[in-house]
Amino acid sequence: MIGGLVNALGRKALFNLDAETAHGLTVRALASGVVPMCPPRVDPRLAQRVFGLDFANPVGLAAGFDKNGEVPDAVLRMGFGSTEIGTVTPRPQAGNPRPRVFRAIADHGVVNRLGFNNEGHAVLRTRLEARKGRGGIIGVNVGANKDTADRAADYVAGIEAFADLASYFTVNVSSPNTPGLRDLQGRAALKELLGRVMQARDAKAGELGHSVPVLLKIAPDVDDDGIAGICEEVLAARVDGLIISNTTITRTGLTDKRLSAEAGGLSGRPLFRRSTVVLAKARKHVGPDLPIIGVGGVDSGETAWTKITAGATLLQLYTGLIYEGPGLIGRILDHLAAKLDEHGLESLSQAVGSNVDAWADAPVDFSGAA
Repeated sequence: MIGGLVNALGRKALFNLDAETAHGLTVRALASGVVPMCPPRVDPRLAQRVFGLDFANPVGLAAGFDKNGEVPDAVLRMGFGSTEIGTVTPRPQAGNPRPRVFRAIADHGVVNRLGFNNEGHAVLRTRLEARKGRGGIIGVNVGANKDTADRAADYVAGIEAFADLASYFTVNVSSPNTPGLRDLQGRAALKELLGRVMQARDAKAGELGHSVPVLLKIAPDVDDDGIAGICEEVLAARVDGLIISNTTITRTGLTDKRLSAEAGGLSGRPLFRRSTVVLAKARKHVGPDLPIIGVGGVDSGETAWTKITAGATLLQLYTGLIYEGPGLIGRILDHLAAKLDEHGLESLSQAVGSNVDAWADAPVDFSGAA
């Protein structure tokens, strides 16, 4: 009860600040150890071995929270089974002008147009080297600088920079806030990009003696043909997994009309349906074996279970944490364990995709309109 009260009071204070300032204060608090760490108890049935990594639980923190690798160990101590740093680009960049993050409080959503603001490869590498040997699953989400002439080369540079430090890589081609970035999801561009990235990964594997998994993070604003094309290229390139999805440029489900005109990607509860349908459609295309991390609107135990049964192997969240606080992690894990009891299942993996057909056939407008 006391922890819940502290969380509620903390969120109330942070919500009196603009969203980006509040985020910065939260990261600094974690870095200083001010925030108490109360990791939840985890049912061993929720543990999974996925692309060669042992996840103690399926709930990870999505990229965007810890862009510069300042607090990965603090995040893991909160009870997350993994955390993803970034998006990081080769050179530092400031991103788009402020204000660029907006809360949709009534809808439990966020609109952001940050634009890959980060401190660059060199700074992140220094931080990751300093924590080397501490363990924990830490993914590195790599992207391209806004003004780069060869975007694929920037992704390759990310692989080369962090192959000895990253638990896995995420190739982010789906942010709506870097002009033209989503064009890399087109088949020809994606084939070239994945070919170069996987070649770089394999070359580093030869040097290191082990291979780092590579995942592709895609947008939710992709029609059926686009999903099929992406999945075919992922399988052809032998990418290790998918992350579905990034934020949406649509405004479906957003009741705060003041934010409808704000440019940027919408995350949180309004994204849940769209991202889950795309997840299920992708699961149908790639089959049962390719790992998929489900992201978008996970803010309760029930939404987490729905993602799993729609085809997610693992989960990530970020916006849900803003509105529900760190106690959300434990509530999700407890709910998932209860669902395993309810259905008589021995492991979470047995639930993956058990309701995929219903979600894959669910209607969603992929025209891009709000």
